[in-house]
Amino acid sequence: MKTDSEIQKNVMDELKWEPILNPSEIGVAVHNGVVTLSGYVDNYAKKIAAENAAWRVKGVQAVAEELEVRFLAGEKLPDNEIAENIVRTLKWHTTIPDEQIRVKVTEGWVYLEGEVDWNFQKEAAFNAIRFLQGVKGVSNLIVVKPRVNTNVVKDNIRKALERNADFEANNIKVETLGNKVILKGKTRSRVEKNSAERAAWSAPGVMAVEDLLVIDYN
Repeated sequence: MKTDSEIQKNVMDELKWEPILNPSEIGVAVHNGVVTLSGYVDNYAKKIAAENAAWRVKGVQAVAEELEVRFLAGEKLPDNEIAENIVRTLKWHTTIPDEQIRVKVTEGWVYLEGEVDWNFQKEAAFNAIRFLQGVKGVSNLIVVKPRVNTNVVKDNIRKALERNADFEANNIKVETLGNKVILKGKTRSRVEKNSAERAAWSAPGVMAVEDLLVIDYN
């Protein structure tokens, strides 16, 4: 088991490997395996990159991302221009039902609302707009409408886990409660844990995923 100081050093080293980041702008604190990132970055992409870098470090149990976006001169846009850019961007993506999505922007923070049929459409909307100029952050409040019964959802998830070579499906227990999926068991890494959660979200009708998987590094 790594100590907090070892995890802190590893996270700082990982930040140095991110070409878009300036590690001197980001503070790293660790307590009981929980990493806190603080400081200032000049765009939302750097916030995401810093958080992902922290999660890649073995031994990290949780990440508290407290980075603040401070745009460079000329990069900040008024909310109405950000909203217009988002609407245009959503229309360009054929996989996104833009007519079912509502957009609100408040001081650079974007709120996506509405209903879609599949979780990949919800994620596609988020990924399409999160790095647009002027965006400080995104709250993805889009709801996935149920389309199939829970027994079908459960079966689809189990088959997806069995097909995925990234982990042992036998170590993961899948439960359903209405349109909510609950994952239990153990994985060998953060990558395996994330793969299992993606498999759960890929099933139509899933509106929530509770990931109770424990990472066993031994």
